[in-house]
Amino acid sequence: MSISLSRRSFLASTAGFIALHPFSARAATNQAHLRIMETTDLHVHVFPYDYYADKPRDTVGLARTASLIKAIRDEATNSLLIDNGDFLQGNPMGDYIAYERGMKEGDLHPVIEAMNTLGFDASTLGNHEFNYGIEFLMKALAGADFPVVNANVVKEMGGDPTKDKTLIPPYVIMDHKVTDGSGTEHPIKVGLIGFVPPQIMGWDRRHLEGNVQARDILETAKAYLPQMKEEGADIIVALSHSGIGSAEATDGMENAAVPLAGMDGIDAILTGHSHLVFPSPGYADFAGADVDAGTLMGTPATMGGFWGSHMGLIDLLIEKDGNEWRVVSAESEARPISKRNEDRSTTALVESDEAVLASVQQEHDETLAYVRRAVGKTDAPLHSYFALVADDPSVQIVSIAQLWYIEQMMKGTEHEGLPILSAAAPFKAGGRGGPEYFTDVPKGDVAIKNVSDLYLYPNTARAVRVTGQQVKDWLERSAGIFNQVEPGAQDVVLLNPAFPSYNFDVIDGVEYQIDLSQPSKYDPKGVLLDEAASRIVNLTYNGEPLDMAAEFIIATNNYRAGGGGAFPGASPETTVFEGPDTNRDVIVRYIVEKGTISPRADANWTFKPMEGTTVLFDTGPAAKAYAADVPGVTIEEAGDGPDGFARFRISL
Repeated sequence: MSISLSRRSFLASTAGFIALHPFSARAATNQAHLRIMETTDLHVHVFPYDYYADKPRDTVGLARTASLIKAIRDEATNSLLIDNGDFLQGNPMGDYIAYERGMKEGDLHPVIEAMNTLGFDASTLGNHEFNYGIEFLMKALAGADFPVVNANVVKEMGGDPTKDKTLIPPYVIMDHKVTDGSGTEHPIKVGLIGFVPPQIMGWDRRHLEGNVQARDILETAKAYLPQMKEEGADIIVALSHSGIGSAEATDGMENAAVPLAGMDGIDAILTGHSHLVFPSPGYADFAGADVDAGTLMGTPATMGGFWGSHMGLIDLLIEKDGNEWRVVSAESEARPISKRNEDRSTTALVESDEAVLASVQQEHDETLAYVRRAVGKTDAPLHSYFALVADDPSVQIVSIAQLWYIEQMMKGTEHEGLPILSAAAPFKAGGRGGPEYFTDVPKGDVAIKNVSDLYLYPNTARAVRVTGQQVKDWLERSAGIFNQVEPGAQDVVLLNPAFPSYNFDVIDGVEYQIDLSQPSKYDPKGVLLDEAASRIVNLTYNGEPLDMAAEFIIATNNYRAGGGGAFPGASPETTVFEGPDTNRDVIVRYIVEKGTISPRADANWTFKPMEGTTVLFDTGPAAKAYAADVPGVTIEEAGDGPDGFARFRISL
């Protein structure tokens, strides 16, 4: 398919001289500079505002990124602005539109309105686009003034991907015009093809099963790329809502960007999904990645952070040779919208674009009213500063609410009478989100914004039926977040940064200790390392050693029950209940019924003592106010951590 697109040309800045990129300044006759600008993982962050904390935030927001876009366009003779997916869900504005206001035919979703205002040229789908269902997604996409493409989500499978009936167009070939170094305009066909992790079929099973199927990313690309070339695409850009992972191609890869970049026919690749930045030093040791060159498998690549934090850029110097265009040189970077100062504060590097703010002002105001509604009270603070090192009140309230809900759902079923446990993990626990990325709800009113803060994602309630052995292995999987510690060692770094906090499940209803002196049974992705390894010790139920053959119900969510995180015992096959309610709604209902909640960490899990041994971990600076009250662990301050974090020491 083909779409006409007006030319993006160099504009003189009204504020003064804007330096052209060297590719634009030095392009020869029959050479042109094509700049590709990427946003990714916006997650409805249009305003520079943290709805959970109910305060402005310099480090996020498409309105801030918009100011970068205008300057970046001015540096290039020709440019394209592309979004790489995960724009529709991810903050309370997204939930407000989906659950409160709704989307009628003809309604315009606020993030789409903002993207239209900026003149996006195209987008692809991310995995979170499916969180609210296909009908909602299609109503939202209907308002886009730009094409949205995805090749591997299909309504009907054909004999090969090119014969599939895809949910939306698999690719688009844009009739573009570029101006060369002599000022001459040339037509060029730019092909854009999109991909999403096939794991969406497990993550959003209730919305997708029976409606669509997802193909392997690499299989799909291999089929479509020659077809795009046959249809005249001069340059092909892959919009890969898939992270930078292994360079080795395997079936069903979630993070397939590296082998995808190595495929013949792809001239540039936009990546995302991982909420990271490329090029950046963090990818220096990844096979197939060249951070200095900004390439994956030799192909120019970028990943523009998340929530509008960066603008990903790929600059291509292209040359016309006869009737064909080829890339003769390339550069990649990611430009931030803010910087972190030595005193841990942040400074915005750009101001918000007023037109973008105005486009969603009404929805912003309505979202503020939505999140400020009180649903009950808490007589103790709810915070996640120590959720990765001790039993935690913010995780426990989620777990208790899930347990309350599933107990009701099991009544009258064949599973009634089985003991019910509850698994929950901290979502806001620092890490890539930064030193302010923690739950912190004071005593007093609990509003919807606080519940959203406790539970970031619109997951739905699930229950799985497992054995005692699977309970233990579930906990062994969680314990992989910790580095192994030699007895007697001093100030060992406790947490493995490759292990995301949302995979650190705590199971309420059992008691256990974690022996850090032992190796992990599983790696950070859940792959079995050592069948004989055992970190979970003194595991009991009702004061007695856990019976490995006994059966239990575990209350959890659709992501976990669908196989997300690769937890032993959590799968569609063991799922015995699929709730119509989101876990957030369950928490709200629980708080409403109780009126006042009394969250108290009960130290049902602790570290096994190791005399003379200390470990270090980093958390938010505001944790200092709570350090003395953490149950089951001895914690003391240990100075400043990197990037604005505070460091603490635990004596084992």
